[in-house]
Amino acid sequence: MKLIDEILDRNNLTKAYNQVVSNKGSAGIDGVTVDELKTYLKDNWQKIKDDIYAKTYKPNAVKRVYIPKGKDTFRPLGIPTAMDRVIQQAVAQKLQVIYEAKFSESSYGFRPGRSCHMAIQKVLEYLNNGYEWIIDLDLEKFFDKVNHDKLIQVLRLEVKDATTLNLIRKYLKAGVMEEGVFGKTDIGTPQGGPISPVLSNILLDQFDKEMEKRGRLFVRYADDVNLFVKSEKAADRVMKSVVSWLERKLFLKVNARKTKVTRPMKNKFLGFGFWKSKDGWTAKPHNDSKQKLKRNISRILCRRKAAAKPLAYTFLKLNQVIRGWINYFKIGSMKLFLKEFGGWMRHKVRVIILKQWKKTSTIYKNLRKISMKMKWSFTHEDFFKVANSKYGPYKRTSMNVCNFILSPKILERPNKKDNRQGLINPYDYYLSKI
Repeated sequence: MKLIDEILDRNNLTKAYNQVVSNKGSAGIDGVTVDELKTYLKDNWQKIKDDIYAKTYKPNAVKRVYIPKGKDTFRPLGIPTAMDRVIQQAVAQKLQVIYEAKFSESSYGFRPGRSCHMAIQKVLEYLNNGYEWIIDLDLEKFFDKVNHDKLIQVLRLEVKDATTLNLIRKYLKAGVMEEGVFGKTDIGTPQGGPISPVLSNILLDQFDKEMEKRGRLFVRYADDVNLFVKSEKAADRVMKSVVSWLERKLFLKVNARKTKVTRPMKNKFLGFGFWKSKDGWTAKPHNDSKQKLKRNISRILCRRKAAAKPLAYTFLKLNQVIRGWINYFKIGSMKLFLKEFGGWMRHKVRVIILKQWKKTSTIYKNLRKISMKMKWSFTHEDFFKVANSKYGPYKRTSMNVCNFILSPKILERPNKKDNRQGLINPYDYYLSKI
């Protein structure tokens, strides 16, 4: 069988279809959602298949969207149509079969059975073996700068099927639709499609093989690359050599401003920072990652918006963010931070609760009700002081009475009546995961 026959095989397509449906995702420029995809396939698949074999199939342009990347920056994504996502997924599955066994052991991104945690463990292994000088490579807008001809040239080393190569090139050239305006894609492989991750690994595997040939120690996760050496002199020399090779051989642009020789405690890799304890080097969430978490929580707990929403919704969103963040960084050391963070977050939650209670009488009644239920010995004066204070909710929730009554224990309790889950205690959740 030719590769294109394997890609368009019914079993492979069914697997691709199921994957796209399970991923959900938004519709592309044609407006067809994953829920409508089954009907669309029944009506159009035979013609699409014939066009692919005839090399006349024309993919739709991807829809340009932007997602937050940092405090004031956004990452561009290209969302293919649901139909094109199925075809791309089918191609990616077969390319993965061909290349997975050939990929480097030092590559961890977008590969089955590999994760960012494994990449960080490998970094710690190198650091603890004395390789404490790091070349932090930054490939400038990698997914937007990939040279199509070079990528196809690399693909031809393993993929001998012209129809498959033609289909991949058409996806690379499909173009971008942004606010109704079509833009050509003469370079780059837009993030957002299923085929982009495997294509990026195929191209950068050339870099991996060159580093292995030179005997360099490195860890790569997609386009994030760290190389490890034992001296500053060696690091400077290796950096110049590697940057030159990437630009000459793969036609990739290296960001000279961000690419640097650094030390572990100043390095940031996959959101992690590093520090040296008496037992050796250890990972921790980088300060930027901590600040990003706080920004996300502050966005959810924006006083004006959160007070207008049910507490059940707010707690649900907070729990989702906290679980995701801790599950990602759980291999790092962060007990002290999570204690401080938990107190900071609960204070903001108490502010929202007081804003929702609004009236002086409601604040008095609810504080008293909780106190009596928990059999605490607060008095009428204690409740009265909080309810009738001249201070705003932020100051009032700092008072001992409010702080004690709306304690972590109370906030963590689910409320079946309101269908509200309890608020996660970040510190306790972290301890349960390590």
